[in-house]
Amino acid sequence: MSILTVKIEPLATDIFFREDSIHIILADGREISAPLEWFPKLRDASEAQRKNWRLIGDGIGIHWEDIDEDVETESLLTV
Repeated sequence: MSILTVKIEPLATDIFFREDSIHIILADGREISAPLEWFPKLRDASEAQRKNWRLIGDGIGIHWEDIDEDVETESLLTV
């Protein structure tokens, strides 16, 4: 008997920031976070620049136009 495994790609639906971290809400209800130290452009960005984001590819990533920064959602789960 073989077991079928299905990989579910983590998709972001929303994000927010705390003083020193980024928090990403996933479509399956999980919340993941990472220190802003991992993302110097985000760390050094203004609040207005951080708030100007958009989802890439239905949530596989997040893009900040003002600071030319991209974060791949799945990469935060593999660190």
